[in-house]
Amino acid sequence: SSELADELLAGMPEPLARLDGNSEAPLQWLRQQLMDRLCVLSDEPSFFDQTGIVALVGPTGVGKTTTTAKLAARFVMRHGTRPVALVTTDSFRIGAHEQLRIYARLLDTPMYALDAEQPIDDLLGRLQGKQWVIIDTVGMSQRDQRVIEQIAHLQGGRSRVRLVLLLNAASQPETLEEVVLRYRQAARAAGAELDDCIITKQDEAGRLAPVLDIIMRHGMRVLFGSNGQQVPEDMAVAAPGALVDQALSTATPQREGAQRADAPMGMPRWSRDVLGQGRRLSSLLARLRQRVTGFAALEEIWDLASLPSRVQEARLDALLAGYPAADTTLGMAWSPRRNERGCDWAMPDIGLDTNGAWLALPWLQHRHPAGWQPRMAALSSSSGVAVHLLPRFPESDALAWLEAEHLTWVSQVPPSHRVLFHHERQTIRQLFDDSVLTHHVGVRFRGQSVQLWTAYAEVEDASGTALLAWYGEVRDPESAKVVVRRYWLTPARLGAEVLSLLLTQLQSEGLAALTRRAWQQLKEADSGDLNAEVRLLMASGVASVAGHLDIADDEEAQTLRGDLLNLLGASRRRRDTGMLDALIYAFMARDAIRQMGSVSREGVA
Repeated sequence: SSELADELLAGMPEPLARLDGNSEAPLQWLRQQLMDRLCVLSDEPSFFDQTGIVALVGPTGVGKTTTTAKLAARFVMRHGTRPVALVTTDSFRIGAHEQLRIYARLLDTPMYALDAEQPIDDLLGRLQGKQWVIIDTVGMSQRDQRVIEQIAHLQGGRSRVRLVLLLNAASQPETLEEVVLRYRQAARAAGAELDDCIITKQDEAGRLAPVLDIIMRHGMRVLFGSNGQQVPEDMAVAAPGALVDQALSTATPQREGAQRADAPMGMPRWSRDVLGQGRRLSSLLARLRQRVTGFAALEEIWDLASLPSRVQEARLDALLAGYPAADTTLGMAWSPRRNERGCDWAMPDIGLDTNGAWLALPWLQHRHPAGWQPRMAALSSSSGVAVHLLPRFPESDALAWLEAEHLTWVSQVPPSHRVLFHHERQTIRQLFDDSVLTHHVGVRFRGQSVQLWTAYAEVEDASGTALLAWYGEVRDPESAKVVVRRYWLTPARLGAEVLSLLLTQLQSEGLAALTRRAWQQLKEADSGDLNAEVRLLMASGVASVAGHLDIADDEEAQTLRGDLLNLLGASRRRRDTGMLDALIYAFMARDAIRQMGSVSREGVA
């Protein structure tokens, strides 16, 4: 549709838009964007392993009875015949009962008939002990007013029924659009949700793009795809890559004289814009959850802001007690133990995931034990932290513990810090006074692309521990002007391979400024009911995510950066602050959508 096309084109990064028509890069970008927008069943076992009642709904002839048999067969293959039962409400179509009864006999499962006006509760006595019940409902045109009554009867009892809409891939786009709109309206009228669908008759469809377009625009989740009559072979779990590839492989012919279609059923332009923004936001948040470790926990922190202040503290304690998840935190970028300039708070400590990237939810300093050795030991014990990026050289007890545990650590030190070089005691600045720096790497620092030039020397501390002393200059690549100078000490046993950790610690310096910016924005938007700890975690969390994306150089990060910055529209001088502002906007928009009751419709979780 033109709606989805406009939405995609608006988010295309400028470098891709400037490429010529022979480049494959735009098509690869388009494929990834479509895959990101296509929500599918992530885990087939979870669908069949949970106890519940599933009702298949949709127009006549869409394939509900055959799909009922296919789903039942897949369940039987996992759990056997005893825990499942089939139910039909189709008393209108000649032979409908008999068709499902044949499938039930082949699967050795019971089948029950239910009048369309009866609630499922009328069968509870006969369904005792059944783990999974699947209902084959009577097919009704989307224009039939009895659709609302049908769904109301399904939801009218005490038992919760999960609705799944079947969509015929061979249907006309206008018909599919109307089916989705009418059936979801009926579900909402009955107080139910209709977010899941199954694509049927893929083998009969000349083009798969129309049904996928409608599914994406309405934010539905595809559970399975069906492409034939064989039970259960001709059904598979929906795979985004395969579905998108099939859609892109078939060109859509443009009818002569046809005009570019706008959103169906006369949807006004402002409404399409709102829904499009909601879909972009939903897709963006889902991809951030998948990429940035701890992002879901950061979302939970933002959720606390809507609660009364007296409730926030208790909920915060419970949330932090379960964070981080096991085996997700490799290291810690420790912040200086002092308040930030002009602030009444200290910068939280930033965790590193198993790839060395920043976690989304930092650690509040005052919640750690006092003293470097106890706080490092506590995190190593509770979360398996094995890498420590320290803002100052460790005291003797902490250093002895780090060496005894054979942990990886680096420490920033001031220029006046003294070391032993060839048995002579001198400051680390004196050590590198005459050094010529010949090695450099590119790095993102405080929102800018710069170069870090380094040199190192073998030294010892006062106790005789073998160390490497490092000197680094951050230079502007164009003018060669020195932006900042830094000094570090690292264990000699780790060699020069620790350079990547020095880069990470250097880059983490920029998070404090981003946190101050976010803190101020949140303070201005606060009604006075926000817990100070919650606000600091919100601010430092979005700063960490913005920094994470700013320094990453992979294609996924580039796409996420473009999508984030496109939320605000206007170009920004600094990429990191632009992404920070966009993240705050995204979270606030998410909260606004929730308050309007549109969460289930747009899938913003």
